[in-house]
Amino acid sequence: MKKTLLALAVPALLAAGSATAGVNLYDADGVKTDLSGAAEVQYFQGYEENSDAKIRLDDGDLAVNTTVAVSGSLNAVAGLAFEMESGDVTNDELWVGLAGDFGTLTIGRQYLIADDSGIGKDYELGGDGLDFVVANGDQTIKYLFDNGQFYAGASALLKETGKAEDETTVFDGRLGARFGDLDARVYLYSSSDVDGGDIFGSVLDGVAIDVEGFNLEAEYIYNAFAFAASFGQVEYKNAANSADKVDVDTAALAGSYTMDRTTFAVGYTYLDFEADDVSAFYANVTQQLHSNVKVYGEIGSSDADNSEFGYVAGMEVSF
Repeated sequence: MKKTLLALAVPALLAAGSATAGVNLYDADGVKTDLSGAAEVQYFQGYEENSDAKIRLDDGDLAVNTTVAVSGSLNAVAGLAFEMESGDVTNDELWVGLAGDFGTLTIGRQYLIADDSGIGKDYELGGDGLDFVVANGDQTIKYLFDNGQFYAGASALLKETGKAEDETTVFDGRLGARFGDLDARVYLYSSSDVDGGDIFGSVLDGVAIDVEGFNLEAEYIYNAFAFAASFGQVEYKNAANSADKVDVDTAALAGSYTMDRTTFAVGYTYLDFEADDVSAFYANVTQQLHSNVKVYGEIGSSDADNSEFGYVAGMEVSF
């Protein structure tokens, strides 16, 4: 009925998927092409009752980004990315665009701005949290601007055909500012005719719902310490009957301390889903073996009914 809040960092302006740029394939005559990828495998025990610990293929990404200098102030950009977690290779990004002092405008299959929302420092056990439901689509237009202190963006998913009776549309945006070590931002989200089964399961499979919400986030860094907090609200409404709706409040707190190559983090997530209040606490430690290699361990506890103690150990290698 509820999905897990993923810890997603705000990516670089032209980052594709979750891969980290690392290998330059070509850089000449105004054309630059980079290949990046990531592989992550875990030993995972979730909160679900009577579930068994298992080896989990958490992440598999491969991306190619290209920048072509059209003039001294204008670049053409393109991205192509694949994800492989399910065992199938899926193309999740295929876009083109223009970039310059005005920002970056891209069109095609890509992630919406709201996909970056979230301040949690968990790997898997952050509990139930903010869920805007639809975060990617073929018919997407996205604009990003960042001058170092202030940043903003907007994206739109236009008439994406889904399982719901009608076509899904999404409009979202982000407005943020950096003041020294403080970074604060707000995400706004509005969608219509989303498949209710994507959030409520089979009971609303194929039923069109509208989703509206926001999330306020702030992050502060003090020497080796990092602190983050967020508060959001989301409304899920039956598209055919506006009186039939569910309101959700979410809040999250997280903090970390880094000592050399080791980072310790703790966090708390709260979700008020009508009469269903759920909280989760987690703690993890990450060892950066190399700039492209990390190993980590995490434990967590949720007060959801019949939940079990959770733990995970994992390793990620990226390039």
